[in-house]
Formats: sequence, C-alpha cells, structure tokens
Amino acid sequence: MWAAIKARLRRSTASPTPEAKTAPSGETPSANPRSAPAPASGTRPPAAPDAEMFTDGLLGKRLTEGTIDDVLEDLEIVLLQSDVALPVVERLRRNLRKELAGRKLRFGVDAEEAIRTVLERSARSILAQPPIDLAEAVRKHSPKPYVILFVGVNGTGKTTSVAKLAVWLEGKGISSVIAAGDTFRAGAIEQLLVHGERLGVRVVRQQEGSDPAAVAFDAVEHARAKGIDVVLVDTAGRQHTNENLIEEAKKIRRVVSPALTLFVGDALSGNDVIEQAKLFDQALGVDGLVLTKLDADAKGGAALSATFVTKKPILFVGVGQGYADFAPFDPDWMIRRLFAEGTAG
Repeated sequence: MWAAIKARLRRSTASPTPEAKTAPSGETPSANPRSAPAPASGTRPPAAPDAEMFTDGLLGKRLTEGTIDDVLEDLEIVLLQSDVALPVVERLRRNLRKELAGRKLRFGVDAEEAIRTVLERSARSILAQPPIDLAEAVRKHSPKPYVILFVGVNGTGKTTSVAKLAVWLEGKGISSVIAAGDTFRAGAIEQLLVHGERLGVRVVRQQEGSDPAAVAFDAVEHARAKGIDVVLVDTAGRQHTNENLIEEAKKIRRVVSPALTLFVGDALSGNDVIEQAKLFDQALGVDGLVLTKLDADAKGGAALSATFVTKKPILFVGVGQGYADFAPFDPDWMIRRLFAEGTAG
C-alpha cells in the first residue's frame, strides 16, 4: 500500500512551498531531504518522534494548507484502491490534517517522512483493539469445555481455519474436538474428517441434513465426558443476507453458549469482508476476527478496515495452506506489511 501512496505523495509535494525558509547566510542545513538516500527496499528505521520532525524555529519548511489538501486528495484515492473502507479513510484524513497542517518540518525531514509517521501511528491505533489471549482464556474457563463458534460466508477458509486452530491449540497443550456443523454439504463433513484423521482430533458429526445445533450439542457433551478443553464448532458458510441461515446460527449459540464467536473473512474479498464482518457482528455478536489468505493480499486494507468497522480484534491470520501457516495476529507485523518500501499496491 505504501508504495502507491509514496508515488502520489512525491507528485503532491515535489514543488517547494512558498513558505519554505532558506538558511541565513553562513548557515547550512545539516541535511538535504531531497538528497538523503532512501532506505533499502523492505526496510525502514523506526518512525521519528515529533520532537525530531517538527520545529518552532525560523529554519524549516512549513506544510501549507495547499500541500495538505493535495496530499489528502491523492491519499484518499490510493487508500480506497487499497481496500481501505471510506470511514477509515476519513479517520486517517482527519488525523493527518490535525497533526500536520501548519506545522514546520525540521531540515533533514521531508513531507513524505512526516506523512508516513502520522499514517503509521493512526493505523496502529486502529489495529490496537484490546487483544484476547485465547490460550489463557481457555485455561481459566470453568467448567470445561470452552466453546468457539466459527461463522462466515462461503469460501472464506472457515473449515480449514477450524483445523488450523486445533493444531495451534495442541501446540499450547490444549485438547480440542471439532463439531461438523455444516450439515448442508457432505463435502464439508468429509473435509473435516480428513483433517481430524491427519491431526488425531475427534470430529463429531451426524448425517447430511441433520440439525447443526444438535451436532454442536453432541460435541459439547463428548468434550465434557472426556475432559476435552475446547469445542470448535464449524458452521455452514452462510451469506450475510440469508436470514434463515442467520437464525440457524443464533440457534446454535442458544444451544451451546459459545465463549467465543469468531468471524472468518477472506482478506482478498476487499470491501466485501468489511460489510460481512459488520453484518455478522450485528446479527450474532462477534467477539473477534480471523482473516485468511493474508499472504496473498498485497493491498492490506481489509485488515485495517474490518477492525475499525467492528471494533473487534483480529485474533488469527492465515498466511498459507499448511497447518502451521496460522498465527496470532501481530499489529506490528501488519504495520510493517502495510508500509513496506518494496510492497506495491
């Protein structure tokens, strides 16, 4: 995302502003911002604190309203093209104007660096939702089992995410059982059975067309009897506009009272994932997000937008096809990805 923003910023800030100050005779700026070498691709030093970027002295270059307006116009275009939702774009615009308009940059600091620092800080604040330590929550939960309900639309990688989370839990010394709650598709049940056999995890199932709430209930009873820590409840991929299937998900919630409801979204679906997350949260009450295919998402805006719109944390991200390609979400990793020098898009 940053590569596209940077290209537009250089166009917006290429010409000197009329309020730029030149050094008095005999004084030489310590560095020329236009001649300073760019960081190597994919690397960047930590963002400079405000005290090192701005000055109230005579020397420096002021960011005028005209410059800020040009930057904001270009910034909005790039952010929207990067799947950043309009409410997030507006938030970033407000922050940028508030922090930069009328301020004077020290010599050696260019507008690009200042804008990037403010954008990073704003993005980090959006991603910094109160985290959920799942392993700790499971260990503290009483009585067992800790029930996790997975919801989302078709084709987002929900069933695979269930299996991946079972592997992650096992790595933490936490046992699990899977409820094959997508009873509308025989293929979904078979897919979970294959995962369960590979992983040595029990899959509780019934025949195709059975009541998904009954399958979830059986899985909870099995976990209680066997002392299993977690029940992972898969559900049918339901379109967020399908009221009948939403009602079915509500029934599952009433029957098994999940401790955690996770929305699974495909990062490649762009703004669709934002609307899906918002509507599922409104209908069911989502506690956290799982974003899949984040390794293939060059734009990165979906993660930023889904968190902002739902005000819910991203718990896990899928970054590949293997069971190990599933990890707790790290906001710092996402910020580095969004603002990587070598990343296009």
